[in-house]
Amino acid sequence: MPITFDRRDHWVHLPKLGAYPLVVSSVVSQVRLAKVLVDGGSTLDIIFASMLESMGYDMTTLVPSDQAFYRFIPGAGSTPVGLVTLPVTFGTQTNYRTEYVNFEVAEFETSYHAILGRPSLAKFMAIPNHTYLLQKMPAPKGVLSVYGDLHTSYACEAHNIKLPDTLERSRNSVLVAQAAKNLPADQQQIPAKESTSESQLAPAMATKTIVLRDDEPHKTAVIGASLDPA
Repeated sequence: MPITFDRRDHWVHLPKLGAYPLVVSSVVSQVRLAKVLVDGGSTLDIIFASMLESMGYDMTTLVPSDQAFYRFIPGAGSTPVGLVTLPVTFGTQTNYRTEYVNFEVAEFETSYHAILGRPSLAKFMAIPNHTYLLQKMPAPKGVLSVYGDLHTSYACEAHNIKLPDTLERSRNSVLVAQAAKNLPADQQQIPAKESTSESQLAPAMATKTIVLRDDEPHKTAVIGASLDPA
């Protein structure tokens, strides 16, 4: 089935061609996900654990996986919590296409609900076009066009700009918590406050009693400057 792109696919106005990711909407296991990133540079199809839980999926049925992936968390790799196979559908009631996709389940967060990489693009025989923010694929009733949404793409990019700092703070909090758990028991106690030394109880100004004249009562005069409590 020939798939072509022409002027009819062009946006009226699209600033900074190629600057925005291709984010589409699709139905995954009968739930519509509005933020699905089409990433032709990824060798994995990824869905996030929080999204899977919100879809009502039983996480105890995940297939174990030890395949680490990189690039999504700055400066670190991540191991998926498991594998899951879900039906993914594009199109409308009159013309649609469904394929079963093997997702790696990631426990970290991004601005996307799922990421479709090269394996799913190959299954759908889909051709993404980042100039038009458009993906086309063959379907039972002709070529199916899946349009991206510019506002959604911009919102996802804006969120991703803040994501590295958020992940770094989260990672630091985890490291602090782990370090606290590994401390010996005697170091986890708050030390008792030491009693205040006499020098700390001394007045800020030194005084002494002097006699002015025999016919006047004793008076107190300041003779020193401020004292260092230490």
